[in-house]
Amino acid sequence: MGEKKTGFFSKLVKGLSKTRDSISQGFDAIFSGFSNIDEDFYEELEETLIMADLGVNTTLEIIDDLRVKVKENKIKDPMECREVLINSIKEQMEVSEAAYEFENKKSIILVIGVNGVGKTTTVGKLAGQLKSQGKKVIVAAADTFRAAAIEQLTEWSNRANVEIVAHKEGSDPAAVIYDAVTAFKARNADVLLCDTAGRLHNKKNLMEELRKINRIIERECPEAYRETLVILDGTTGQNALAQAKEFNDVADLTGIVITKLDGTAKGGIAIAIQSELSVPVKYIGIGEQIDDLQKFDANDFVNALFQKNE
Repeated sequence: MGEKKTGFFSKLVKGLSKTRDSISQGFDAIFSGFSNIDEDFYEELEETLIMADLGVNTTLEIIDDLRVKVKENKIKDPMECREVLINSIKEQMEVSEAAYEFENKKSIILVIGVNGVGKTTTVGKLAGQLKSQGKKVIVAAADTFRAAAIEQLTEWSNRANVEIVAHKEGSDPAAVIYDAVTAFKARNADVLLCDTAGRLHNKKNLMEELRKINRIIERECPEAYRETLVILDGTTGQNALAQAKEFNDVADLTGIVITKLDGTAKGGIAIAIQSELSVPVKYIGIGEQIDDLQKFDANDFVNALFQKNE
């Protein structure tokens, strides 16, 4: 657990303070305002959760689960519901150990997401973290449409002291992937992290491009463990959920990374995204430093969301 972890948790608590304020005000009013658990109580609770960006479907699942547990445990006092509710949300968010399988295998990780969400930065941070675990890491600059993305990734790879495969701006992303996979095999690397172009407005092109990239990887390195992470900007709330759904249509997502969770009131979106897509949130980012990207911990996250202000 260590010092790093506690430091991140306190950052998380601080980062989620706006979300927590918006949720807890409503919560406290409901839990202390009702003397018994009736339909009105559930309705108010439902409204508060939806307003906190948990999304309608997720909220309904949580409320249904709560109703069952209240009945089973013969709970009469609304205050007792608070714990049950928080635990129900934690259960929804649990991420299994197997979610990080790629760390123990020769793996190729595709990172997708629209521009501006912190995609390239996330690739850089992950590269640095995997490198510090003693892994041999290569990054591929397959987002060839933006010169800035290539420059930025080069900077990150220098900082993390990992190798980068890049072509010039405007070149074919599939060619970059081909070279990167060749290097991955030749140098017997552990992880290949690929930064890909982030265009969603033209879904057909994006689909084609991802298909082409996947075909190359399948053909050149069928034995590699595959991971596809979508990066979403936590400040965009429901918009991030819509993006995640679109990317899920074009790619076989294995995990979600939510960035920029510091200072947003929409932190509840993390719960909605995981629940709606059945794809686990694997990392969350709450700042610029390399350690500000961490593995998602449901317990910590939900505690930070609902921590009573001492």
